[in-house]
Amino acid sequence: MESKILSEHYDNPEFRGLAGYKRLGGYEMLAKALKMDRQKIIDEVKASGLRGRGGAGFPTGVKWGFLPNNGEPRYLLCNADESEPGTFKDRKMIERAPHQLIEGMIISAFALGVHKSYVYMRGEYVGPGKILRQAIDEAYAAGLLGKNILGSGYDLDLDLYMGAGAYICGEETGMISSLEGLKGQPKLKPPFPAVQGYLRKPTIVNNVETLAAVVTIIRDGAAGYRKYGTEKSAGTKLFSVSGNINKPGTYEVPLGYPLKDFIENECGGLKPGRKLKAVVPGGSSAPVLTVDEANRATLDYESLASLGSMLGSGAIIVIDDSNCMVDVLSTITHFYWHESCGQCTPCREGTGWLHKIVDSIIHGQGNPGDVDLLVKVADQMKGRTICALSDAAALPVISFVTKFRDEFEFFIKEGRSKVTGKGPTHAQMHH
Repeated sequence: MESKILSEHYDNPEFRGLAGYKRLGGYEMLAKALKMDRQKIIDEVKASGLRGRGGAGFPTGVKWGFLPNNGEPRYLLCNADESEPGTFKDRKMIERAPHQLIEGMIISAFALGVHKSYVYMRGEYVGPGKILRQAIDEAYAAGLLGKNILGSGYDLDLDLYMGAGAYICGEETGMISSLEGLKGQPKLKPPFPAVQGYLRKPTIVNNVETLAAVVTIIRDGAAGYRKYGTEKSAGTKLFSVSGNINKPGTYEVPLGYPLKDFIENECGGLKPGRKLKAVVPGGSSAPVLTVDEANRATLDYESLASLGSMLGSGAIIVIDDSNCMVDVLSTITHFYWHESCGQCTPCREGTGWLHKIVDSIIHGQGNPGDVDLLVKVADQMKGRTICALSDAAALPVISFVTKFRDEFEFFIKEGRSKVTGKGPTHAQMHH
């Protein structure tokens, strides 16, 4: 059921360089788009039903429509700061098809009347950064970037900006702060970036996959794009799949595809003798699904929302019955505690508190009221901060301790895991 629309040529090493990309039809859609009416491109993207592929799932064409017509310079930023545990599809896209992203960005920038564009990439992506930088240089040398692109009279400059390894810079206003040379901290909205973003000018921020999809929308039209997916979740989506499966990796399937079939067919199922226990469907911030929920889920925004979770950026983490959920949650809470920017008190203090409580359970020092305390603290953290990191830390905690409460209570009472039987080691006790 894999539908390789974006990833059709990802296994062909030629596709990475400009010559090979062009041989396989690359930049033909740019030539087509430069002859189109700008508003027609925006309307086509709107009609396609393309939604933001970075996690929020907001309709792309609608977002583009928020730019004010006030004569100010505009910016287009590509968010390549993919940093949530479980996510790696943007990395694959940049490694295998850097020109696809560049072409999508030029088309989008042209449609939006933008003349300066940036890709903001996470600092850890040193390899992909080199690949993208080389592709940008190739595009400049071929007259696809810079002045008078393909003789159309349209100018666009594109730069790559590497972050310094902060998860918080994946949040669009945090990313803009970092790009401006400030501390990578999110800002209160409104004003939204579309009205007042980079350098306080109108700015559109889109994910790598969203911008690459624009190329296929120009090629196949909105109707062609809508042949895949569901009414409200149109098109195909790349999923990063990791965890206890035989074939982890990146797969492109139509939205609306059953999660159960996806794990069995594309991901090669679970290891022999292992049973499915839980699935995190949209990156570490998405509430965990039980087996029953996972078996009913389809891979689209609506289905996962109806099950109390989210599709996010499409990072699926498969958990089998050999895993202790207390252990898994300890890893997740540590991440959010480590990555909080510290700007808002509920998040700065709350993430550390959540981690401390889960950690004390792991170290055999849990108290009988800890499960309820975790829920209480997490509840206090939701919706009380500038950005969503606080919620991203709280939601997994609530879902883990609610759906697998017995494992937490057993660990607190017995001082060891119900699943692995392991307790704290002597060294850990004094940690």
